[in-house]
This record gives sequence, structure tokens and C-alpha cells, in this order.
Amino acid sequence: MGAFDEVAARLAEVGRFLHARGWVLGTSGNLSAVVSREPLRLAITASGKDKGALDSEHFLEIDEAGGVVTGSGRPSAETPLHLIIVRERSAGAVLHSHSVWGTVLSDAWAEAGGLRLSGWEMLKGLAGVTTHDHAEWVPIIENSQDYGGLAAEVAETLRKHPACHGLLLRGHGLYAWGRDVLEARRHVEVLEFLFEVEARRGALGRGGT
Repeated sequence: MGAFDEVAARLAEVGRFLHARGWVLGTSGNLSAVVSREPLRLAITASGKDKGALDSEHFLEIDEAGGVVTGSGRPSAETPLHLIIVRERSAGAVLHSHSVWGTVLSDAWAEAGGLRLSGWEMLKGLAGVTTHDHAEWVPIIENSQDYGGLAAEVAETLRKHPACHGLLLRGHGLYAWGRDVLEARRHVEVLEFLFEVEARRGALGRGGT
């Protein structure tokens, strides 16, 4: 099995897991991981695929410009966001989810420019975080169908917040990343858990972040 096939198989497994959790329903979301750095090649989900039924054949290999090198179909329109996160964070994998709680909070906290998560033990699941006293800032960016312009805004946001492990697009969903597929999956799990905790706490009238 070649490098692309191995990476695609790992991503397919993660896609099925995220779908089972209700985080990438209705063909939503997209997943990518680095196959090689020199030259840059990513495995990324082909557009319109059911993430609950992913297999290796549902992934494309793309180059640094988003052009298809291997596979049939077209990559997600959000490919520029994956590429910019890989470049800015030296990420090995980028996962995009569409959960209920992330979507709700991305709108509720959009005017504040982001969501602050602090005091929760689960924060220690994020790379480099060793205490529940950590304050994680999750930036929120206005959604747009101009993905070139959106990628530029994502790049600026990542430079402004170098310690963040994920970001939200307003009314859309979460982008999280990691040094490899497993770390990126863990970051999605941790952040999605915390989004639900914050939203439920708000619904109980306990205040927000």
C-alpha cells in the first residue's frame, strides 16, 4: 500500500467516526492529510461524499495549488482553507466538522470575534495544554463563498492567534488540525465536547464564556 492509500484509509476511518457522532451529516465536512511535504501533496475528500460511507477511493491527491494529481472527481471548494492551514500551522492533517453545537456557538459568539474556553479538564486533550486553567481562544470568522478571500482571512487569523487549535466559520463549522490524523481527530473531539458543554451551560442560564 502506497503513502496516499495509507493516509486515505486513516482519513476514511476518521470520517466514519465523525459521522457516527453526528458531526459531518448530509455529506458535510471535509478531511485532509499530508501525503508528502516536498513536493506538497494532500489526500482530501472528494466533494459531495457521505462521510459515513467513506473508503480510500473517495479521496483525491492534490498538489500545493489544489490541482488533482490522483483520483477522480473534484476536491471540496474549501480546499484553499486546508492548504493554508497546512502551510501556516505545518499541520499534518486538517478536519472540518459541522456539529449542531459548533454551528450554534459560531453564530452566538461571532460579534465577539471568538469563543473563550477555560476551566474545563477536557482542555488538557489539546496539544501542549497541561492544565484546566488554560484559556483556549477559538476565533470565529465570517463565512463566505469566496474561498480565496476566506483563505487569506484564515491565514491572517492564524498569525494573530498562533496558539489556537481550531477555528470556527460563522454558521458553518469547525476547522481543527494536528501534527497527524490522530492528533487532529483528538482536537476535534475535545473542541466539539467543549462546544456542547458551553452551549448546554448557556441553556441552563449559567452564563457563557
